[in-house]
Amino acid sequence: MYIQLVVSTVMVLLTVGIHGAGLILLRRVLRDEALEERMQHVPELSLRTLSVTLTLVIGLFVLHGMEIWLYAFLFHWLGAVSDLETAVYFSTISYAGIGYDDSYITSTWRLVSAIEGINGLLLLGWSTAFFVTMAARLARK
Repeated sequence: MYIQLVVSTVMVLLTVGIHGAGLILLRRVLRDEALEERMQHVPELSLRTLSVTLTLVIGLFVLHGMEIWLYAFLFHWLGAVSDLETAVYFSTISYAGIGYDDSYITSTWRLVSAIEGINGLLLLGWSTAFFVTMAARLARK
């Protein structure tokens, strides 16, 4: 159990670090874009503002994808799942808190997948708060 907790702690720290860095990068890009839009008096309903919103959504999706794949590679490397496809599937349902079934993972590493679920829910919540905050700031121009 202690090894699982150490591995889980390392993964949580790593994914939170990746997520935080990604959100900082997205915020900088969006801040620069908002300043540019203000200077050019770009209307709220324009192709440019739509592309900014899509960039934000895709950026968040990429961040979560990286974190899911990180757990998937871990599960595959540990031999906790049968193959990489199963690892990605299992990691995705764990990260999203769906958690259909833990029969895909060996009992030795179940605790890591449970903590991935908590980690994923927190990161998804963080992204939701970030998205709402950024959307509100972009709308205020």
